[in-house]
Amino acid sequence: MNTPIKTLSLLGSGWLGLPLAEHFIGLDYQVNASTRSAERLSEIAVTGVQPFIVDINQLDNDLAKFLDANILIINITSKNLAGFAQLISQIEQSPVKHVLFVSSTSVYQNLNREVSENHQAELANSPLLQIEQLFTRNPHFSTTILRFSGLIGYRRHPGRFFGQGKVVSQADAPVNLIHRDDCIGIIDAIIEQQVWGVVFNGCADTHPSKREFYTYARQLLGMPAPEFADDTEQAFKIVSNAKVKQVLDYQFKYPDVMDIDFD
Repeated sequence: MNTPIKTLSLLGSGWLGLPLAEHFIGLDYQVNASTRSAERLSEIAVTGVQPFIVDINQLDNDLAKFLDANILIINITSKNLAGFAQLISQIEQSPVKHVLFVSSTSVYQNLNREVSENHQAELANSPLLQIEQLFTRNPHFSTTILRFSGLIGYRRHPGRFFGQGKVVSQADAPVNLIHRDDCIGIIDAIIEQQVWGVVFNGCADTHPSKREFYTYARQLLGMPAPEFADDTEQAFKIVSNAKVKQVLDYQFKYPDVMDIDFD
């Protein structure tokens, strides 16, 4: 019996997207990945990934070859609602049956408490939430939404987030962060287990204050703590990761953000 060919297209091939593409190449997927820059085509191709030029702001070309896959992962920061609507019209004509849309926990309100996928805590006027809904309400394919918190790891060393003279506001508010290795791990679990039509948060277990965490991150670089503002009012959220652990049985590689050495 012939083994079905595993195919995947990835819209976005940057800090998270390219390592994600390489991960699935290692699992014997045929992977298409997009970039907006012709200069990056060779960088992508050398990994074994098929590169394409795709710009959500200028979808004036036929994406049939790029969308020739069973699964589409969307991993770009654009909030161009019209552009995504155009993309969806092309997905409807493609073999894509499942979409994994990488979103952000910025869709949640700062309610000074824990927020989960089921709390109806989203900002009603969030452009990102509106884009999520374009996908989840489309009957031609099933979509899982994965809302990541602040992305850290590798070139994103949090000790460098606040340069000289930049003041950290709301120093006693909790952080919501996730390491890139866990981003890839959760995406892999969703696809491996075929969990579609669901919304997940992606965030580490621990939520130290900005003061604690960024002081620690700077110490790792041998640098002094950043400057913290004296503001007393705090507007925050604590992002729950309970659902991703329960539904996917996902075990975080970096559950404690105060125990990451960022090497």
